[in-house]
Amino acid sequence: MNNTDQRPVAYLTRRYPAVVEAAFAEHFRVALNPDDTPRSADDLARALQECDVLVPTVSDVLNAHAFAANTLRTKLIANVGVGFNHVDLLAAQRAGIAVTNTPDVLTDDTADLTIALILMTARRLGEGERLVRAGTWRGLAPTFHLGRSLRGLTLGIVGYGRIGQAVAQRAVAFGMRVQWIGRTMAQTEAQAMAQARAHATEQSSPAATGAALSLEALLSSSDIVSLHAPATPHTHHLINASRIALIKRSGILINTARGSLVDEAALASALSSGQIAAAGLDVYEHEPQIHPALLALENVVLLPHLGSATLETRTAMGLRALENALLWVAGQPLRDRVI
Repeated sequence: MNNTDQRPVAYLTRRYPAVVEAAFAEHFRVALNPDDTPRSADDLARALQECDVLVPTVSDVLNAHAFAANTLRTKLIANVGVGFNHVDLLAAQRAGIAVTNTPDVLTDDTADLTIALILMTARRLGEGERLVRAGTWRGLAPTFHLGRSLRGLTLGIVGYGRIGQAVAQRAVAFGMRVQWIGRTMAQTEAQAMAQARAHATEQSSPAATGAALSLEALLSSSDIVSLHAPATPHTHHLINASRIALIKRSGILINTARGSLVDEAALASALSSGQIAAAGLDVYEHEPQIHPALLALENVVLLPHLGSATLETRTAMGLRALENALLWVAGQPLRDRVI
């Protein structure tokens, strides 16, 4: 970087679309990561001492160690992603560092991917694709490789925020019944029906019900369960062995939210024994590591955290982080402030 350039320093921990990196470079002295090498804990701790704005992703863990130095230069962590559980918010707050995220812009693509996982698991598309590649497919047969139609199935949504609601809207278009629980159980049936009508494409479309359901009731009464809750201490292993046991033997579990919501060992055991039929996962508890038992199973679809992975959305996320950074430079209220 040019030492005569007095603009604030922005440190981008990973590669971003070219439009995003160029936009940051217009306003900041930018430290880029051209090799897209994951940053270590020491790298991140050092960055907090050397840059004014840190621009991390959800894979960059900023724990108490990262904030341990006596003098930290960073004043804003402009996180690229909705989730912020990878940042020790209390440590950041004590250090006087603001934290923002990028809500809204990834809702549609994550909802689309959720529906893709529902289709892949219900119709056993991953298994079928592997059969073709292995050269073991012998042609169409009436009872070969049967999956399930989505029409008439009940989708249970755990977490009814922006993404959960977008998934409900899409599920209704596939003829599914939708029930859901949010962060609280205080929603009334009338509120649930009003939201469902907003989602429905026709007056006769199936409606969302069950706003007053408990998690246990939702798990036992849904054909497909889709997770859209945030990662918090309260939701860690929200789906554990005892709750997986409540899901129907024909049931399917989908997770495009956060890996920590699911006890992966318990899920692998349930899938292996036939306790539930299938699962579709885009996130994992210890990314990029995946529980080895899951890798050996045919009845689970495993994606490499692709929920927001479109050029359009990753660009929009980066530019939303830039917007927050520019508001900080201007001394204005941050649009997406977490702390």
